[in-house]
Amino acid sequence: MQEYSIKRGLTKDLDQRIVAELRNCFGVEPEKTANSYRIRFGALKKLEATPGAGGKTLRVNTESDTAASDEVIIDTNKRFRKFLDAATGFSTKERVKRAKSVAEGE
Repeated sequence: MQEYSIKRGLTKDLDQRIVAELRNCFGVEPEKTANSYRIRFGALKKLEATPGAGGKTLRVNTESDTAASDEVIIDTNKRFRKFLDAATGFSTKERVKRAKSVAEGE
């Protein structure tokens, strides 16, 4: 499971943003579980997104389909990165930088 920080100002209505961005990026309706949202798409057997600590983080758990074709894997990864960009408010480069600073602080 990965945990991503949410950009300040985007923490309100995180549940609604998760649902909207899953629909927008993957084109499927997310299934609501106890406190998370789950989809299946392309090379993902499971993508589960959960609002984290006080709505200031996004927890994402994925399970990959290793039998998927290269084209499906590439498309799924592209959509996943787009989802993270939109849901967290941070670009891939910014997320990597933040993850490195958190790891160095430990």
